[in-house]
Amino acid sequence: MGPLGFPELILIFIVALIVFGPKRLPEIGRMIGKAMGEFKKASDELKNTIEREVRADELKELTTLPKFTPFDNVARSEPAAQTVTVEATPVAVTSETPAAEPTTTQPAAG
Repeated sequence: MGPLGFPELILIFIVALIVFGPKRLPEIGRMIGKAMGEFKKASDELKNTIEREVRADELKELTTLPKFTPFDNVARSEPAAQTVTVEATPVAVTSETPAAEPTTTQPAAG
């Protein structure tokens, strides 16, 4: 069954005119127009709802992905390394250049 052409539409209009009469035909046309408008509105709302749900699911998947660490697939057969603590001595930093330290020379043994 192909698309309706102009001759088919004329035939449908004539049959509707005979069945419903010239007085009820405009009223039926308005009812069909309103019904089609409501159907289009409902289908658009359904489409928007589905798209919104799909986007929400994608966002949820992105936020709940497991955190990957590069050592996840390394075998844990080696013992855990020990923690080493290094203590540092605080040093005062000044903007002045330090004075040259005197150098001492030792006499050569001989």
